[in-house]
Amino acid sequence: MIDLFVSAFVTLFVVIDPPGCAPIFAGLTSSAPLPAARRMAIRACIIAALILFVFALFGENLLGALHIELNSFRIAGGIMLFLIAIDMVFEKRTERREKRAEEILTAEEVDDVSVFPLAIPMIAGPGSIATIMLLMARAEGTEATLVILAALAAVMVLCLLALLAAGPLMRLVGAKAEAVVTRLLGVLLAALAAQYVIDGLRAVMAG
Repeated sequence: MIDLFVSAFVTLFVVIDPPGCAPIFAGLTSSAPLPAARRMAIRACIIAALILFVFALFGENLLGALHIELNSFRIAGGIMLFLIAIDMVFEKRTERREKRAEEILTAEEVDDVSVFPLAIPMIAGPGSIATIMLLMARAEGTEATLVILAALAAVMVLCLLALLAAGPLMRLVGAKAEAVVTRLLGVLLAALAAQYVIDGLRAVMAG
């Protein structure tokens, strides 16, 4: 079960990317008082966690209601994650996040950014939703399910800590170090995405 926890944790960490969300959050809340920024960070992580936990627990039933086979979702989810990995390697994902943050900042009124764009789609986006559903689909038994949910909870805690420490974290890590880490995580995510597609195709061919 430790292997399952580590695998789920690494996958979710790479997709949600707490270190990558931190600089965007710091930019979005640069003009907000520190207490207000902290409240937005907490609110965003709670909302994102609720969304991901709902899809983790009821996502498979949703697929069934839409008459979508699990193997089809594995293949589609793997392709989606592979595209995210390509964006991470070439830093397109970071550019889109920064562009979205600039659009929010240049608006006439800067409102609470905890729901949009922070909770949705930066934290609980299509990639993270697909990932948690894929992980839950591979879980066999209650214990495995609880292990994956624990991994999700751990990643969300780290995401909250990264947002709360966004300012000091950016000064400590720096833009160049963040770019290197993002590219390395992108390569790892590409391998994981390929494995999802292989598992789905193998199951379809076996069936």
